[in-house]
Amino acid sequence: MAEQNQELRKAGLKVTLPRVKILQILEASQEEGQHMSAEEVYDALRDAGEDVGLATVYRVLTQFENAKLVMRHNFETGHSVFELAKGEHHDHMICEATGEVVEFHDDVIERRQREIADEHGFELIDHSLVLYVRKK
Repeated sequence: MAEQNQELRKAGLKVTLPRVKILQILEASQEEGQHMSAEEVYDALRDAGEDVGLATVYRVLTQFENAKLVMRHNFETGHSVFELAKGEHHDHMICEATGEVVEFHDDVIERRQREIADEHGFELIDHSLVLYVRKK
């Protein structure tokens, strides 16, 4: 819990129990390679016996996003999902059948995107690549 307290303070946020618990849930989901919606975070809190309302979860996630602790993704699955902002760039594949989110990084794709921007007279500042997939 001390690590979460430090992260919150570093982001300029007051350490509160809901913030610490939500950060812990996001960290655990990240270790499993999952991205969670606000509703899934809320369900995980309830399952853990925590008395935190859904409105609080939305508010805290928005605060985390503004503080650059999390990234919000609006994939075409119909709802936002969140992941910790690790500072490492990666792209995503979304399974259309299951909604599973798979993170990947490919140096060839990254290089080619920079080259394409350069060929058109631009400098690549940032990008988001999402592949919608289905299991074979």
